[in-house]
Parts: sequence; structure tokens; C-alpha cells
Amino acid sequence: MKNQTEFEKKLELLQPILKNYALQLSQNLDDANDLVQETLMKAIIYSSKFKEGTNLKGWLFTIMRNSFINNYRRITKRNTFMDTQDEQFIIDNAKTFNAHNNGESKFIKQDLSDAIDSLPDDLRITFEMNTLGYKYHEIAEKIGIPIGTIKTRIFVARRRLRSQLSEYEKLYSLSAS
Repeated sequence: MKNQTEFEKKLELLQPILKNYALQLSQNLDDANDLVQETLMKAIIYSSKFKEGTNLKGWLFTIMRNSFINNYRRITKRNTFMDTQDEQFIIDNAKTFNAHNNGESKFIKQDLSDAIDSLPDDLRITFEMNTLGYKYHEIAEKIGIPIGTIKTRIFVARRRLRSQLSEYEKLYSLSAS
């Protein structure tokens, strides 16, 4: 692209098409909106890799499809419980996590989003890139700082988020209490 502003304007024009595709993939409006946001964020981060003259819509659809698949795999892996212990309460607790209130889930997502947004930019950006699946070395290359600094920022961001969201740790603890 000639400049970043022109690229972002083209992204904005394609947003309704991206939202329709995201709805087809996710079958859920909130998930679709998240997927569009993630796709646009990745497109902006990797705008330098886009070659002018190629199909922008196709490139964005590929990013979205890959993000959807990666998120699906991550969720599936997270929701798979391995019974490697004899304690029955772990399996019982796993069942209660899967049968939760959607309204409560929205509040939790909002609290999590607010907590992430409250992080200083340097911590938030590295943390979000890491949660999107970028490796430490990829983040370091993109931002242009040492990999040790990236690891420290992500560690500090996690620690702050854990502290800010400690009420959920107590509420959803897997302890036998």
C-alpha cells in the first residue's frame, strides 16, 4: 500500500463483508465481532507483508479463516479434560464450567476486556499479540525490542491481570472447598 491511512480506509470499506463472513463461520454475533476485530488487528500489524496489487479481500478472509480455526482449536483443547487423577471433584467441576450462564459470561468477558484495556500500552500490545498466538520472537521482531523485554512485559501483564481479576480465581477455583 502507498501509505497506512489508505490501507486502513480499504479495511474499513471491507468491514461489512468481513462481518458477514465471520457470522457464517461463528454463527454468533459477539464471536463474529471479535473475529472481525482480531482480523483487522492482524491485518494492521502485518500490513507490511501485504503486496499491493493482490486481492485484499482474499488476504483478509484467509487471516480470518486461520484465526477462526486457531481459536476453535484453542477452545477445544482448553475444554478437553484429562482424567489423570483419582479425585472425582475435578471432573465434577469441569462439568459445571461447561454449563454456565451466558449472561454471566458476558460480564466476565467485559471485566477481562476492561482489565486488558487498563494495562499500559507497552504491556497491553505485547500481551494481546501473545494471546493471538504470536511467538515471543515474532513480537520482538515486529515491535523491535529484545525478546527478554517481551517475556518480561507478558509476565508483568499476566501478573497484573491475575491481581485485577482475582475474584474470578476465587469463584472458579478448582479446589475441593
